[in-house]
Amino acid sequence: MGILAWILFGLIAGAIAKWIMPGKDPGGFIVTILIGIVGAVIGGFIGSALGFGTVEGFDFRSFLIAIAGAILLLWLYRQIKKR
Repeated sequence: MGILAWILFGLIAGAIAKWIMPGKDPGGFIVTILIGIVGAVIGGFIGSALGFGTVEGFDFRSFLIAIAGAILLLWLYRQIKKR
């Protein structure tokens, strides 16, 4: 996928992660994109390590993996910010 596709994919995954886990998080549009993109990478890494596959394109399985990674990243971010 091209860089613009990853940014769009990350924006959607990050927005859904924030919708699933509402709360006050610093940052806005850019932080949402970054959480989604990094979450997609983390989700893809964990997914391939567990045998679920990787994030290779715009399909439903990859989308769920990216959202799960973004949720995990958002949770970790909030745990670190508490301390």
